[in-house]
Order: sequence, then structure tokens, then C-alpha cells
Amino acid sequence: MNSIIGRSPGASAVLKVDYGEGITHVDELIRSPEDADFLSPGFIDLQVNGFAGVDYNDPEAKPEGIGQSIQKMFETGVTRFFPTIITGSEDRMLGAMRNLASAKTEFLRHGMAEGHAMEGLHIEGPHISGEDGPRGAHPVEHVRPPDVNEFHRWQEAADGQIRLITVSPEWEQTPAYIREIVRSGVVASIGHTKATSEQIAAAVDAGATMSTHLGNAAHPALPKTQNYIWDQLAEDRLTASFITDGIHIPGSFFRSAVRAKGVERSVLVTDAVMPAMCLPGPYRLGGIDVQLLDNGSVVLRGGNRLAGSALRMDHAISYAVRLGRLSLREALSMATVNPARVGRIAGRQRGLSPGEKADFVRFQWTESPTSLEVIETIVAGQRTYLRA
Repeated sequence: MNSIIGRSPGASAVLKVDYGEGITHVDELIRSPEDADFLSPGFIDLQVNGFAGVDYNDPEAKPEGIGQSIQKMFETGVTRFFPTIITGSEDRMLGAMRNLASAKTEFLRHGMAEGHAMEGLHIEGPHISGEDGPRGAHPVEHVRPPDVNEFHRWQEAADGQIRLITVSPEWEQTPAYIREIVRSGVVASIGHTKATSEQIAAAVDAGATMSTHLGNAAHPALPKTQNYIWDQLAEDRLTASFITDGIHIPGSFFRSAVRAKGVERSVLVTDAVMPAMCLPGPYRLGGIDVQLLDNGSVVLRGGNRLAGSALRMDHAISYAVRLGRLSLREALSMATVNPARVGRIAGRQRGLSPGEKADFVRFQWTESPTSLEVIETIVAGQRTYLRA
């Protein structure tokens, strides 16, 4: 049996958590909280396209490289994530799905925490808007309508690992498609869309429960009082994810959005791509040329259209406190129990409680300026990172 000690953010108690692969006991200790580092459930990221020089959309990405990129992610406190595959040809998307599923199987066969961390796959597209703006950086030539048969081919290639799909409600096939994927246990998320109010309502009635990086992938000008962003903000059945890097959305929008959704229906994602934790310069994501700029933004090369981010989850939490004027406890819930709930991640929805999975982050926190520094990361009972 192992133990980890830390103070719970927003509470005065110092906790001693006993664990194996799961949490067995949680006890309060009688000691000064100032003597202890902070302790949180491990961070969860539902949208990671690549990391530390590895593109998860590349069907040729080697397991060794994928594993090394996950080890770098452990340094940021992430303990569970959804590798995310974006719009592409069906052959390329199927190849990436097979490759990631195979890597996860190999990691688990060797008892590696990297396999536990790869909780499931997020497929973002290709059933999205083909218009400039809502399409974002997705290649227009591969945008296509929802197809239930294609979904079943995906799941076969992914060994059943697909857990989340981002789809636009603007296609006439979308409601039936959402009903089918939800019936099979997959979360349907609205994103990259120009949908009308009626189309969004139909998607939610069909079972959509999430909005993907709300406030991004949109037209530069919208009707001021009725549009697809307002419609999703006003829909209480949708949990919204946000990219809080100070680049994708301004603090004023994030604060207003969190007030509309409530902290409990707000989730932090990084939307990280392979240049994350790399040096500024040119990179290639699948067939797309991008540039990581000195300010941390990732753009299509030769332009200013954003193409994912270089954000890390530890930084996303710090930015969320700063931009959203949130408490640390609120920001942490957006990176732990909230994504576990909307992503339907078993064993991660009740926080530091007996019976939950042994995923932890021990960290130090600076209030001004806001800064979170990870000291130790534990995944499924295995220590995966310890600060030197």
C-alpha cells in the first residue's frame, strides 16, 4: 500500500490518501496546511491532437515516440487524455486510429501507465462545417456528412476506443447520427459549426451533451443576439470546453461563458498539437504546414489562422484562474471531475474518494502571478513523474 499527503485546494485540511491501483482510504491529518503541498486528482484533457513533437494524426507515429510524448504530458499533471484525430481522408483517419489503439494495447501489455493515460479517442471531424471560419484549420477537401457506416468502420479500426466525436448539427443526417453514436456509448459534442438554433436544439434532443472549444472555429462576424455561440451557451444540457491560453479566447468571453454555463458545466482543454513543449519554428501536422510563434500560438504557415495550440494543462489551469477570476478549486474542477463526468471516464468523477482510480497530482501554487508547478504525478497507482 502507498500513501500520498497534500492539502486540498480551497480547504484547510491536510489529507493522507492510501492507494494501490485505486484509492483505498482518505484521512484528515492534524497538522498545519502550510507545511504541505497541494494535492489534486490527476488532470484530464479531452482534446490532444499531439504533444512534444509527436502528431497523433500520423498513422506512422511509432509507439516509442507516442510513449515519450505522454511522459512529457505527465510533467504537466495530465493523467488521462483523449488522443484526438481531426478531419482527413478516411484511409488516413483509420490508419491513425489503428496506430493509437495498437500503441495503447502495447503499453498496457507491458504494464505501462502510458496505456492507462490513453483513456479513449476523440474524433474531431470530418462531419463539420465546410465554410471558412467554422471549419477552422481542418482541410476542406475532406469535410463530409455524417455516416453511421463510417462510424462503425472507425470503431472497428480503433478497437472500440472511440469515446467522443465532434460533429456539426448543420447536416440533415446529424440527429440520426448522434442517436446512433450515443446509443453505442460515445459522447456527441457540437463543434466547428454554422448550425441554426433549430439544428442545435435537434442535436441536443438527439443526445449531444458537449460543445467543443466554444468561442473558437466561428465566423469573424455574427448576428449580435442570435447565433450558434449564444445558442450553445444558453443550453443547460451542454457542457462547454474552453482553450484558456489567452490566445484563443479573451478573458471577458471566458468569464461571461463560465457565468452562463456555471463552473460545473465548464471544462478546460488544451487542443494541443505536436509543437506543444517544442521550440518555436515550422512544423507539419499531417498534410498541413504550421508555425509555432514566439507568443505560443500555432498558426497555418504564412497566415494567422489558429491551428490548435501549444498549451499545457498546468498552464491552462493557471490561465483559467487569471482570465476567469476563478478560485484554484474551481479551475481544478474544470480539469478533473468535470471532464471525467462529461467524458464518462469511470473511476474519476468523485475526486479524492475511496474507490476512485489512483490518479494524483502534487503541486505548488503561487497566487500572484498565478503559477502551478507540478511536483509529482501518479497514474493508476504508478509514479510517472517526480520533479528533480
